[in-house]
Amino acid sequence: MAKSRADNKRPRKEGFNRSGHSMNPERPTEGLKGVAKVRTKATIKRLQMYRNQKPKRNRVGKIISPAPFQGWHAPGTMSRVEPSQRWFGNSRVISQNALQKFQSELGAAMSDPYKVVMKPTQLPVTLLQQKAANARVHLLDTESFESVFGPKKVRKRPNLAIASYDELQKLAEEKEEVYDKEKDSKDYDLIKEDTGIRDMQRDWVMAAGQSRRIWNELYKVIDSSDVILQVLDARDPLGTRSPPVEKYLKTEKPHKHLMFILNKVDLVPTWVTQRWVAILSSEYPTVAFHASLTHPFGKGSLINLLRQFAKLHVDKKQISVGFIGYPNTGKSSVINTLRSKKVCKVAPIAGETKVWQYITLMRRIYLIDCPGVVYPSKETDTEKVLKGVVRVELVKNPEDYVSSVLERVRPEYLRKTYKIEEWTDHIDFLEKLARKSGKLLKKGEPDVPIAARMVLNDWQRGKLPFYVAPPGFEEPLPKPVITENGSDPLENDKDTNVEMDEQENQSIPPKDIAKVKLNVLQDFRKIRVGLSYTVTTRKTTILL
Repeated sequence: MAKSRADNKRPRKEGFNRSGHSMNPERPTEGLKGVAKVRTKATIKRLQMYRNQKPKRNRVGKIISPAPFQGWHAPGTMSRVEPSQRWFGNSRVISQNALQKFQSELGAAMSDPYKVVMKPTQLPVTLLQQKAANARVHLLDTESFESVFGPKKVRKRPNLAIASYDELQKLAEEKEEVYDKEKDSKDYDLIKEDTGIRDMQRDWVMAAGQSRRIWNELYKVIDSSDVILQVLDARDPLGTRSPPVEKYLKTEKPHKHLMFILNKVDLVPTWVTQRWVAILSSEYPTVAFHASLTHPFGKGSLINLLRQFAKLHVDKKQISVGFIGYPNTGKSSVINTLRSKKVCKVAPIAGETKVWQYITLMRRIYLIDCPGVVYPSKETDTEKVLKGVVRVELVKNPEDYVSSVLERVRPEYLRKTYKIEEWTDHIDFLEKLARKSGKLLKKGEPDVPIAARMVLNDWQRGKLPFYVAPPGFEEPLPKPVITENGSDPLENDKDTNVEMDEQENQSIPPKDIAKVKLNVLQDFRKIRVGLSYTVTTRKTTILL
């Protein structure tokens, strides 16, 4: 028999409920012991919804307390809207000029990576962003239905680009001049000579970072993140970018913020870091970074930027920051640097991070580590090995890739690192290195593959001085001008990060300077460059 409420029980008093029950949203939440996270009002409502799905009935079956989706109002007694024209007319009217101005300003704000649209408008923005490809083509205005399908249809000649045989011959000759059979790989009608040479199947090692599991991990991180940081290698920033991922974020996830982290700035000269930061900042906010637990660089600037993003999303309890990029660019090392302790497994080889991982930076900011992802492209096997995508111990015939290393690294750096003065080719270099390091086989033969792996490991781990010069600075700059007192005039310039010389200031218009101006300034003089570059270059200054 169900219990019924006694009639002599005192009714509940109106006002606040002073009880300290965990299901009371009005209870005092300060000074609670043994409670890690207090239930919020939304959580209490959700729990009440779970257990209040059915109405409460007495023993007769009459409803005592209705369910949340039920009510006491009888049909026909509900509120009605007054049949007045003022409730159904236009409340606000906007002119065409104001709408076009709003469209241009909103489009400029959404395309600018340094501006954030805080509150979405009530206007139909999707109608303003309608593309011409999706617009309706007015065919009936140009050709009526009767002129095409009716009894009065007019047969037209095909729209040809040529009018005579001579024009056709001339057009064919012009196309023959610009035709290149090496570049045109889609010409299936081209008859090729069978030389007996076949392209072998690509080694499975070269497909690292392209599996479906890795891409699923990437999309998990993108969907779970509010801010996405793409980690780039300072030695080759453009080679470690992922344009398809950036395009996907711009088209499919425009509400997510994208930033660049230029990691490993300790392996390149300071002026190279300044130039790359200025170039990349024109597209997305860029922060120079050196991942280290003892001597980091850029840690405070990055944390300040993340706090700014957290203030933008005040409506959320916390924000998530995802780290994406090529393998072996230092994503896990950046997270360890921000936490000042080892929270992610790191190694100087590719593929150490297998799955995504959540790390708490502070109360409102969470970090997400992602495995390295490589987009399928036309990169050669040599480029993949030199970018650090593939582990050296899994590479077959490693001596084939050393020739590219010798071409990219200056000879004076190789002599200083390996103490080898002269060599004819990469095989001769590896044989001398094997004999010098004691890597010998039977009968004193040099172990060339082991020596090649040593060189490739030194390349991937940043022991060989190398960097890709920024556009316009492929050649070394002239030596610094020394005054009579033996000092460099550029050494006396203390504000190297916020000033420019007159020549550079004239080449860059003021409007472009305003675009690349960062919210957080970085003093690049504090970067501890681990490698010694013997080639003297002029110290350049750049406005950030």
